[in-house]
Amino acid sequence: MAKKNPHLDPEMFRDALATVREDGKRNWVYPKKVSGIFYKYRTYVSWILLAILFAGPFIRIDGRPYMLFNIFERKFIIFGAPFWPQDTHLLIFLLLIFFVFVILFTVVFGRVWCGWACPQTLFMEMVFRKIEYWIEGDANQQRILNEKPWDQEKIIKKGSKILIFAIFSLLIGHLVMAYLIGIDQVKEIVTQPPTENMAGFIGLIAFSGIFMFVFTWFREQACLVVCPYGRLQGVLLDNNSINVMYDYVRGEPRGPIRKNEAPIDAKGDCVDCNLCVQVCPTGIDIRNGVQMECVNCTACIDACDEVMVKVERPKGLIRYASENSIQEGIQKLFTGRVKGYVAVLGVLLVAFVSLIATREILQGTVTRFPGMTYQMRDDGTVSNLYEITLINKTFEPQEVKLQPLVEGMKLEMLGEENWVLEPQSKYEGRFFLVKDQDKVATMNQEVEISLIHGNEEIDKMETSFMAPMSQSDK
Repeated sequence: MAKKNPHLDPEMFRDALATVREDGKRNWVYPKKVSGIFYKYRTYVSWILLAILFAGPFIRIDGRPYMLFNIFERKFIIFGAPFWPQDTHLLIFLLLIFFVFVILFTVVFGRVWCGWACPQTLFMEMVFRKIEYWIEGDANQQRILNEKPWDQEKIIKKGSKILIFAIFSLLIGHLVMAYLIGIDQVKEIVTQPPTENMAGFIGLIAFSGIFMFVFTWFREQACLVVCPYGRLQGVLLDNNSINVMYDYVRGEPRGPIRKNEAPIDAKGDCVDCNLCVQVCPTGIDIRNGVQMECVNCTACIDACDEVMVKVERPKGLIRYASENSIQEGIQKLFTGRVKGYVAVLGVLLVAFVSLIATREILQGTVTRFPGMTYQMRDDGTVSNLYEITLINKTFEPQEVKLQPLVEGMKLEMLGEENWVLEPQSKYEGRFFLVKDQDKVATMNQEVEISLIHGNEEIDKMETSFMAPMSQSDK
């Protein structure tokens, strides 16, 4: 029979957030500074990820951004590939692939993303928290500083911290804007007076203010209150999912252990030192089991391993493990559920690659000119006026022309006969379709227009041609 944690009482810890006191006020979290092998590796990983994140807007391929998420102009460049509003179905597939991958990753490895790669954790724990430790000291020193009256020391330390936080928040705000509108436009906004580009200036200040608020005051609440991923993992995890977990089979019952003390059968390896709670950035007790608030940051693993070394017990009392591996010593990753998600992800990837391979690089849309039906001409012909929107999704200029696919119908361009579309641009033009009135057989005729690039038809556009019927057909 599987052994249960005798200290796990849902009524004791799941009825309130660890960051909220009984009177409803916020219980400010002061995580103790941690050191250890996992923290060292997380630091190295954070350096790499932050370098990639900050370098992203500057990476260009043939003069174009490698990544751009311009939601204002509905223009996206992902890994060098452009996406326009007409490619919404491709973006939907890309989002589906991302969500299924996140679900699959969570089912197998739990919330590893949050602790190791989430930008919120990277900036909070590896940038802002380190600055705080450097200026104000460890957890107890921070508590003392916050509780003491305002004097010269407190003003200098708090002022210095806020100033440095503000500088980093400005950097992050500019980084986000660079991903949204491009690094060139950000440079233009920065080098010009605010009055020259007020919208861009307000955007930069707004983003910087949001990050200042999050990393200075809101902090872990972004993970506990705002981010839906913690709640999502509750329905994704099962007993085979790997998480940061406390080995209650080995650790219970808790009690003090001294170095060189002979093992006592009735006592587990947990010395009940509470260091795992003191180092937790969300203020939880990992010994209560898997919790929504846990971001898998591994701080408790490092703290516990350090204690186990001191009392000469094996490391890994808190470790990456699954419920089944703790209860029964069996770890199974490739379960039927995981196979199902892998299959779905594979189908989505194949469908996405197929859609990308068959995507039209040039695309056009034709609509009748609003408010007009047909125009009778003196030469016995009838004409309809149309508007056309052409999208060039490539990074090279493209020359195109139109040709109606209806016998006896002519196309008259307004302006140049052939259009040259600039790279990554949208072009809007007008043209007439003209037909002899005595050849009109129906008042509303379906028409196809061919979009030709070089000598090749690359798209067909459908519209309608309105005209009075000829006397012979009445």
